[in-house]
Amino acid sequence: MKRSRSAKIVATLGPATADAPGIRALFERGVDVFRLNFSHGTQADHARRLEMIRALEKEVGRPIGVLLDLQGPKLRLGSFDGGRAQLAAGTRFRLDMDKTPGDATRAPLPHPEIFAALQAGTELLLDDGKLRLRVDRHGADFAETTVLVGGPVSDRKGVNVPSVVLPISPLTPKDRDDLAFGLAMGVDWVALSFVQRPQDITEARALVGDRAWIMAKLEKPAAIEHLDEIVRLCDGIMVARGDLGVELPPEQVPELQRMIVASCRRQGKPVVVATQMLESMISSPVPTRAEVSDVATAIYDGVDAVMLSAESASGKHPLEAVAMMDRIVVQAEGGASYRQGIDATHTPAQSTTADAVCAALRQVAALLSAAVTVTYTSSGFTSLRAARERPAVPMILSLTPDIVTARRLAMAWGVHAVRIDGVSDVDQMIARATAAARSEGFAQPGDDVVVVAGLPFGQSGTTNLLHVARIAADG
Repeated sequence: MKRSRSAKIVATLGPATADAPGIRALFERGVDVFRLNFSHGTQADHARRLEMIRALEKEVGRPIGVLLDLQGPKLRLGSFDGGRAQLAAGTRFRLDMDKTPGDATRAPLPHPEIFAALQAGTELLLDDGKLRLRVDRHGADFAETTVLVGGPVSDRKGVNVPSVVLPISPLTPKDRDDLAFGLAMGVDWVALSFVQRPQDITEARALVGDRAWIMAKLEKPAAIEHLDEIVRLCDGIMVARGDLGVELPPEQVPELQRMIVASCRRQGKPVVVATQMLESMISSPVPTRAEVSDVATAIYDGVDAVMLSAESASGKHPLEAVAMMDRIVVQAEGGASYRQGIDATHTPAQSTTADAVCAALRQVAALLSAAVTVTYTSSGFTSLRAARERPAVPMILSLTPDIVTARRLAMAWGVHAVRIDGVSDVDQMIARATAAARSEGFAQPGDDVVVVAGLPFGQSGTTNLLHVARIAADG
């Protein structure tokens, strides 16, 4: 089974898609990577879903990626007397550590780390930005504020502090437990929430090691200040537009999205655009025209993947949402403006042997009108460097002896990964490459195939070989 597009589709599993037939139907309609959202459901729920994904993978003979999305810290108010209060603009409002239920003049905020980071003039957002407070005076356990934007507020509503770096780890005790559980299950990617600084990636890497690839979710404005360094340290990026749109003026989010995508493309790291892509399809069988344009815009920018959240997890039309996403991507990539835009935003390769070979791959494949490019990789490095070049051929056929690598590459632009047995010499590798190109349906007798690999085989980061092979009549 091969896709007719380069960008990938990530879909979140949930109550609407919790059984094996539902997961299979999502895959058949175009899902390449399944997201397990640990903000919802139990570990047992996610374990069952992963078991069903692996059973499906074995049945269809295609590697399927699995993304574990950690919840991250949740900063919330305490409770209110009667469950809610009405805050009026211009009034004073106190936040403190007292657990007594709040009212229209004060509320409990059981997060000393927030008070420690405040300054006079800092703005606090309540309930996804619906209410806005300005800090006038603060101490180690309180903040006196003025209500700038009022409205109703109820128990346990979220608190955002967009303008400061909070002195907290992105990994809560729950996250650490979920991470250990997910790694033991064998997830392929780990999405790290609440990333604020490069050190957050380093902290997660110490726990994850090489057992999964790390995807940093960019949802805090502070992370943008260290964008290139965070991209360098992680294995992939998720543009979490919903949270960015809470902590920043929404009109700034499109430009930030393009900035993040550009940084990832420069560095050759997979980038996923997420949140509210087909939001109306949670309840409607068809999207709005604005949503279709939003998905297409991400594709024109050259993203590796687009993601569905509630649309596939709890919506009324999960299969239609995936099918629609697939059609939008195929249509966008098929237009003349897509390739023009990809080429116009292509950035020069780094001064390394691997990038020199992959830059040559892009040029040679275009000049020869090659049927397919083939990468032979153990770690996935060669395939990712080839994907960075966004070659104009239909697909990057990635051959790897490691099923774990094949699953991880399900997130990467244009990569069709196939697990094969290891090879011992170049002739054997070329024979395997041409055979796979035919058997996977990418090439016919007489077609040219451009192959890149690294010598010695099995050593990560050694991409140094480019070979052009022609498919013989006898295969």
